[in-house]
Amino acid sequence: MGYTVREVAEMLGLSVNQIRAYATKGFLTPERGARGEYQFGFQDLVILRTAGELTAARIPARKVRRVLERLRDQLPQGRPLTAVRIAADGERVVVRDGTTVWNPESGQSLFDFAVSDIAEQAAPLARRQAEEARENEADLDAEEWYELGCELEFSAPNEARDAYRRAVELNPSHADAHVNLGRLLHEEGEAGAAEAHYRIALAEEPQHSVAAFNLGVSLEDLERPDDAEAAYDLALRIDPANADAHYNLAGICEERGDRTGAFRHLKAYKRITGHEPV
Repeated sequence: MGYTVREVAEMLGLSVNQIRAYATKGFLTPERGARGEYQFGFQDLVILRTAGELTAARIPARKVRRVLERLRDQLPQGRPLTAVRIAADGERVVVRDGTTVWNPESGQSLFDFAVSDIAEQAAPLARRQAEEARENEADLDAEEWYELGCELEFSAPNEARDAYRRAVELNPSHADAHVNLGRLLHEEGEAGAAEAHYRIALAEEPQHSVAAFNLGVSLEDLERPDDAEAAYDLALRIDPANADAHYNLAGICEERGDRTGAFRHLKAYKRITGHEPV
C-alpha cells in the first residue's frame, strides 16, 4: 500500500536521487515491493516533507542529512524523527520537543525567547489584568471578556480560559469564544469538552471554518476517524484552500489503506501551499 519513489517525488517536489539518499541513510523505513522497489509510508512522507522545507529555507541538502543523522542519535531509543518538530532558524536548524528546544548539530539547548521569556515577563501584567476584570466583572460584556481572553492567551492561558468561559456564559452564541475555549481545553487534553464547544460554534456560525477544522482534530484525538473526516470535509466546503484539512485527511486515508485518497489529498496540499507536505 506504499508510495513508489516516483510518486513521492511527484507529491513532494523532491528528486528521485534525494529520496533514495534519505532512504539509504536510514532516515526512512520503507517496505520493499515484489520486485524489491521502495514502498514509502505516510511517516516517511512526513520526514521527507521536513527535509524539503529545510532545503526550501536554503539549508544545504548535505547539512540537512547531517542534522537528521545527529538528531536520530540524540533522540531516545524508539522515539522517531516524526515525534519532534524540525525547522530552520536563519542558517541553523532547531528542534522542538514539547518545551525543549535545541540545536541538533551542537546538541546545545536553546532558550525559546519567543515563548518562555516573553511569557514570563508578561505574566504579572496579565494576572493584574485578569484580577481587575474580575473586580469589575459587572461592567464587562461578553465581547470584552472575549477580547481579554485573546490578550491573556500567550502569557496566562488559565486566565484566558476563564475569560472565554465568562464570555460564553454571557453570550452562549459567541462562536469565536467557543472556538478559543475549545482550543485551550483541547491543549489541556480535554478533547471531549473541546468537541462540545466546536459544535456549539458551528451551530451558531455554520460557515466557521476554524471550528470545523478544530472539530476534526479533536475527533481524531478521540479516535473517531469517520467523524473527523466529516468535519474536515466540512472545513473544505467552507474554505477550499484549507491545506491542513487536506493533509489531515491524507493521514486518515493512509490509516485506512486508502492509498488513492491519501495521494489525492497530499497533491491538493502541495497545490495549495506550493511546497511539500510535512
